[in-house]
Order: sequence, then structure tokens, then C-alpha cells
Amino acid sequence: MTVPPQHSGQAWWTRAVVYQVYPRSFADSDGDGIGDLGGILQRIDHLADLGVDVLWLSPIYASPQADNGYDISDYQAIDPLFGTLEQLDELIGALHARGMKLLMDLVVNHTSDEHPWFAESRSSPTSAKRDWYWWRPPRPGLAAGEPGAEPTNWQSFFSGTTWELDDASGEYYLHLFDRKQPDLNWENPEVRQAVHAMMRWWLDRGVDGFRMDVINMISKDVAPDGHLHDGPPIPGTSLGDGSASYLCGPRIHEFLAEMHREVFAGRDGTFLTVGEMPGVTVEQARLFTDPARAEVDMVFQFEHVGLDHGTSKWDLKPLRMRDLKASFGRWQAGLAETGWNSLYWDNHDQPRAVSRFGDDSPRYRRDSATCLATLLHLHRGTPYVYQGEEIGMANFPFTSLDQFRDVESLNHHVQAVSAGADPVEVLTALRAMSRDNARTPVQWDASPHAGFTTGTPWLPVNPDSAEWNAAAQREDPTSVLAHYRRLIALRHSSDVVALGDLTMLLPDHDEVYAFTRRMGEDELLVVCNLSRTTYRLADLLPEAPAAELVLGNLPDDDPAELRPWEARVLRLS
Repeated sequence: MTVPPQHSGQAWWTRAVVYQVYPRSFADSDGDGIGDLGGILQRIDHLADLGVDVLWLSPIYASPQADNGYDISDYQAIDPLFGTLEQLDELIGALHARGMKLLMDLVVNHTSDEHPWFAESRSSPTSAKRDWYWWRPPRPGLAAGEPGAEPTNWQSFFSGTTWELDDASGEYYLHLFDRKQPDLNWENPEVRQAVHAMMRWWLDRGVDGFRMDVINMISKDVAPDGHLHDGPPIPGTSLGDGSASYLCGPRIHEFLAEMHREVFAGRDGTFLTVGEMPGVTVEQARLFTDPARAEVDMVFQFEHVGLDHGTSKWDLKPLRMRDLKASFGRWQAGLAETGWNSLYWDNHDQPRAVSRFGDDSPRYRRDSATCLATLLHLHRGTPYVYQGEEIGMANFPFTSLDQFRDVESLNHHVQAVSAGADPVEVLTALRAMSRDNARTPVQWDASPHAGFTTGTPWLPVNPDSAEWNAAAQREDPTSVLAHYRRLIALRHSSDVVALGDLTMLLPDHDEVYAFTRRMGEDELLVVCNLSRTTYRLADLLPEAPAAELVLGNLPDDDPAELRPWEARVLRLS
């Protein structure tokens, strides 16, 4: 499979690398155990030293913290947990002074139930803002509160029903996520106008764009009479899958095009918009990211991080490397002529890549972390680095339920055990897949609490922090951190890495991932051994042993052998 280059797609972000900060776990400046803006300011030179171009900041808005800040009660205020608006202004200035941009998280599928908009909406069925949210009466023939009386049978992403009964009015409100996260009704133009005004306010303060949380869920498939549709039953539960009614709904392209017109069109500056879109297909993503349509610059899709799932993320199954190649290859090909890919292993919702896709044993942790990084960053698209990924942070060794904080994990445990699941097996799944794996504090040094805080961290620090930390790697040219620096510099300097075409090789090999990148006469061969097996390189790719080494993750010993977890970037021409 050969992916031709998109010659017109030379926007600034084709050479950029984005670094995601989950503020609660990044760095704590005041000793309360929770990361904050002051901590980010103290560590900003770590990002400059790494060479990244954009800082994506997970939510820092005012919030009751029911879902770690993704439940927003005021879009134009900073939660005191994280600091002040003045500190954010200082961060914007510090980033811009270092040539970096700031991407804010935009969470507008839902608000907190403590947002003034919802408080007013909830106050009365005749409220002027009642229609800013999805209020519906009980199912016909049933009384409010009776089993099955919810307006639809949809299951929430956080377990249970998506509907919460308001006793005062006898109506239900929709929440695709936690009950404290009511969904906004984007059918109402007043909602859209309020969101657009808020976005313009942030751009006026110097923010450079937005990562849009579950943005493909804002359009619901609503019938002419206002009702929403039941979804097919989910085996083993009384609930249904409503995703056909809210993933990439009927007006989603209209809403995003309108957002671009109202917020970005005609504004001076260079911006970045990234749409997080669970369930999005290649064909849909091509439409969303087509520059001519002016919707978003790129999307986050989840196909590759679902390959080790069975019936759900908690149903673990081994990852087949051929499936990963096929998935990445399909997205590379699908967005080659039109659109753009985002590239990631990790984020705040995914377990650590070195534990999930690599080998976090002491022998291979460093090698597999750098191998995975090479594989990802040499694809065509914009790479995202999640905090701690650049130092090889691994999953936490959870041993008991009381170590978890994540609402999704805790809700799943309650539901699964009450349904008869073995608590030991449930804990095993949580240990592997819980979002808390990504949220343990960043490991800065070997001091108590890894230099994250002088207090008690909100989530325990991984006990491996004495060995695995940024300070130990900063001056080590063989470290994971040093390898990330080299990968980022290569994207900045190389046309073929940023814009070249891509051809997949060895599609059926179970352990070696290989592809070429070509632009004009410049051709690179990328070979990654995702296993503990040594391979003779000439047996796999006869042209490889004699090629010039551009970048490798292991000492340059025998060019004829591809060692366990070795990655090589070779120049063929």
C-alpha cells in the first residue's frame, strides 16, 4: 500500500509535536498534592528542552471535579485548585516567548450540573434556558421514577442509564457521561452562540486553539416530534447502545462549520483545532479534516486503542500486530490525499503505552519505549506526547480497589461485581486499563513523591520513580528522554518525515513493523522490532543492512541484525 503525499497540506502543524499536560498530575507548586498552573510554569523549560511546539492543557476551568475537570461550572474562570486567570495569562506569555502555542481543552458536549446555565434550566419547566439541555418526560405509559421510565434505554459511558430524574419537575435530563454532566442541547442556536462567544473570549486572551472533547457527540438524532430513539439492547443488561443517535449525528458537520465561521474565520493568527471523535470512521474523518470544508484541522480517533478490547475496554484480549498495522495503514491511506492524522499512543484516558503496547520489564522497558516512539513519530501526521511518556512512565502496580480514584473505574467495579463478576478478575482488568494509570504524578526526580509535590499527592506516585524520572534522564544521551528529543528534532528538520508519502511493508509479519517514507528523491525506511526475538534484517528487507542509519534507538552494533525492540530509521536514497 502506497500513500501519496498531500502537497497542499503544509500547514504549520505538519511539522509540529504537541505535548499534553494533565494539570492535576503534572507538577504541584503549593504543596496541596494537586498539580497546578504554578507547577507548569516551574517546569516549562522541560517542554522547551524537549522541543515540542504546542502545549495542550487538559481542563483547568472552574469545576466540582466530578470527572476531574471535564464537568465545567464556569468556562471563563480557572478552578482555584489550579490557580488563577493571571497565572494562565503568564503561562500563555511564557509559552509564546519560547515559540510554543497553547491549546485549551474545550468541553462543550456537556457542562457541570452546577453551571449557572443548568441551574437556571433546572429551576422550572418554563425557564428561558430549559431548552439549553435535553429535558424529556417519562416514557409514555410509565410514571417518573418507575423502572424503564427513562425517555430512552441508552447506557451511559460511566455505567447505568443516561437519564437522571429531576423530582421537582418529574422530567429527566440527558447525561451521556456522569449524572453531574448534563448534555447541552446544540439544536438550540442560543447554546451555540454562547459557546462561540466563550471561544472568542479565550482566543482574545492569546490561546492558540482548542482540543474539542467528544465533539462528535454534540448533534443528536432527534425526531420531528422531539423524541430520541432507543438503541439496540446490550446483552446482559436492561440498557441499550444509543451511539447511533449521538455519534456523528445529522447536524455535526453543520455545527462544526458554523463554529469555524463564527470563531476562527477572518481572525489574524495561526490556530489549531483538534476534534476528539470516538467511533469516527476514516471516511467521516476525511470530511471533518478536509481544509476546503473548514471544520477541524485533525481528529482523534480510537480505532487502534480498541484493538485489545473484547466486548468492552475491560474485556482484555491480546493485541495482534497485524491488526495494528492494518489500522494505522488504513488511516494513513484514508487521509493521504485529503485531511490529516493525529498520532498518539497515550493520553489521560489510556493506560501507559510502554505497559500496554511495549514491554515494561526491567530488561526491555527503555528499548520498547523508544521503539514505540520511533514507530509513531515516523508516521505521517501530528504526533502527541502525553506527559511522562517521554521518560518511559509505566502503569501503576495497583493491588487493591482503594488505590483507584477514577469514576469510570469505580463505577465499573460496582456494576460488574453486583452483576456477579469475580472481583479478582475485575481488579485485574482495572489494573490494566484504568485511566488512573495515566494520571499518576509525573516523575521529576528521585526525591519523595518524585518531585511532584511537597505534600501528599492526590494519587500515589509510581514506586518505580526512584529509577524512572526526568532528572535521571536529562543528561543521559541513551535515555528515553534523549530519544524523544531526537525524534522531535527530526520532524522539524525533515521534509520527508513531515510530508512524505508512506508505503507499508511486511503487512503480515507478526512482530516487525516496517514502512517507507518518500518525498521526491529522499526515501527513508523505518523498521521496528516489536518483540523479544532477534531477526536477520536481510531476510526481511534485503535493502536494509547497507542503508545509511539516520536514527536508531540501540547502540549501532551489527547492522545485519534487528535486535529485540530495536527501531531504525534508514536512508535508502
